[in-house]
Amino acid sequence: MTQQTEHSHLILTGDRPTGQLHLGHYVGSLRQRVELQTQHPQYILIADLQGLTDNGSQPEKITRNVLEVMADYLAVGIDPQLSTICLQSALPALAELTMLYMNIVTVSRVERNPTVKNEIQQKGFSRSLPAGFLVYPISQAADITAFGADLVPVGDDQLPMIEQTNEIVHKMNSLLPQPVLRHCKALLSPVSRLPGIDGNAKMSKSLGNTLTLSASEEEIHKAVGAMYTDPGHLRVSDPGQIEGNVVFTYLDAFHPDSSKVAAMKAHYQQGGLGDRQCKNELETCLQELLAPVRQRRAELIVDKEMLMTLLKAGSEKAHEKTQQTLVAVKRGLGLPVMF
Repeated sequence: MTQQTEHSHLILTGDRPTGQLHLGHYVGSLRQRVELQTQHPQYILIADLQGLTDNGSQPEKITRNVLEVMADYLAVGIDPQLSTICLQSALPALAELTMLYMNIVTVSRVERNPTVKNEIQQKGFSRSLPAGFLVYPISQAADITAFGADLVPVGDDQLPMIEQTNEIVHKMNSLLPQPVLRHCKALLSPVSRLPGIDGNAKMSKSLGNTLTLSASEEEIHKAVGAMYTDPGHLRVSDPGQIEGNVVFTYLDAFHPDSSKVAAMKAHYQQGGLGDRQCKNELETCLQELLAPVRQRRAELIVDKEMLMTLLKAGSEKAHEKTQQTLVAVKRGLGLPVMF
């Protein structure tokens, strides 16, 4: 095991608990978190408050999934002795920093954020847009800076969030007698965005095109069988296209033998390799990957008291860390620190 050192980066990452985590989360971040936790201090935030920004009228959707996400984390190998798992709503410093940052960010700047613009369009918001959703990039900036994170694993669609966070850091530090907040860098996964099983550009719970980490053998079988391939590949002997072929995208992301996948690609492009054979290879790969995760998760989710105890312990540690940042910012601004 690689030991953390005093020169380690500090990492913050996390998820909104809007449902169980899926393969997109796994390949985009979870797998990376398991590797990073032995190398750097790492905080993982279950962002329930941000989950409410577009689910405010159905809070039970968020609250019932907090421990579901916690179970997903542990099932894939995140170790609470190495990674501090915490709950956003248990950390009041994050909300207070968000409020302070909102005063130095204009509405027009938030509206220019391409990630926010795309999500507003995807969710069908117009003037019914919740104010909390509009400003959630500011909340994310508060999360990152409160922990002092300088390395943030994200998908490429989240890069505008990192840019805006650093703008806030620069502006806020300029208002303080001496810099308090750290700039951060994005850490992209080798596969930062996994398409949905329907061929949509992104796997998303809201689009219903996901495969959860707890998927059954039959669910995996059906999902792979329905995956988009090459519509022009009508006969096995026909040359096939691998660009945009979801099956090969998933093979690239999950198959442990890249040389075998490369050989399959060449064979498929030349003709003579059928879609069913490719799907069988992918299904075998996914069944082997998810079987132990599914079993471990089933054992974990029944012990909700244990999950809550671990989450509370991590949140207490994170509370101390984030309060230190809040106090430093308030003192720098000349605001009284009462507690």
